[in-house]
Amino acid sequence: MAPIAVLLNRGGGALAADPEAATKVQTAFDQAGLEAEIELIGGGDCAVRCRAIAERGDELIVVGGGDGTISAAASVMAGSETLLGILPLGTLNHFARDLGIPLNVEESVQLIAERPERRVDIAEMNDEVFINNSAIGLYPLMVVDRDLQRRKLGRSKRLAMIVASIRTLARFNHQRLTLTVNDEQERVDTPLLFVGNNDYRIDIAAPGRRESLDDGKLSVFVMRKKTRRGLIAASVRALLNRARDDDMVTIDGVERLRVTSHRSSLAVSLDGEVRRAAPPLDYRIRKKALRVIAP
Repeated sequence: MAPIAVLLNRGGGALAADPEAATKVQTAFDQAGLEAEIELIGGGDCAVRCRAIAERGDELIVVGGGDGTISAAASVMAGSETLLGILPLGTLNHFARDLGIPLNVEESVQLIAERPERRVDIAEMNDEVFINNSAIGLYPLMVVDRDLQRRKLGRSKRLAMIVASIRTLARFNHQRLTLTVNDEQERVDTPLLFVGNNDYRIDIAAPGRRESLDDGKLSVFVMRKKTRRGLIAASVRALLNRARDDDMVTIDGVERLRVTSHRSSLAVSLDGEVRRAAPPLDYRIRKKALRVIAP
């Protein structure tokens, strides 16, 4: 049997913090009785390498990194018969957590050795894949400000986000968006539109978590238009995953969503990465498009 291709994002949270992380991964594969060919890659190279490995006929590709790295792999492997193994080596690892994949390296490698398989959904915005969520409005603007502070001022991620939140809330106006949900149209004024791959919980018991990744529905939340003071309070609750019923409108049963605006472009986040995109923005769910090793 050929060695398992294992791609590790050298800039991911665990590898950036621990110079011995790749060695630990190799040891874990050895102990599990698996022959692994480990390759350290840049985050931007993940999709290219996954495509090349899948095209040569490998049945399994293991990818180690955070949600952005896993999303890049999923963008190539969705719809194919190539199986994805995940090593949660990022900072937050939302996708792995919601799939029930152990965050411990040895345990996640053992799971790969056992090879339980599931088919899960992915989501798309204008054909760009995301595995967790997308947002329009407040959140992507905060992320842009935060990342600029980190590059120019060297601030910590937490401090930069606090400063970005205050500045964005101080100058932000509501956006008028027209939503076409499946085939029904509705116009909304909102500071934040959230679109998730499957249903996100907003209750205190498990905020920001998903119980399923194969229900075939988009999770859509629209923040209610509020006074600036109310907006600040609601935004803080949203950032802390403590949203109240009167903060958000939930739209159920969404398989397709079109977002239009009078603006020529909108700031949009996809799995935490921000870009500008020209409307209309077409969201859809791709049901059970990704083969993944998970309990």
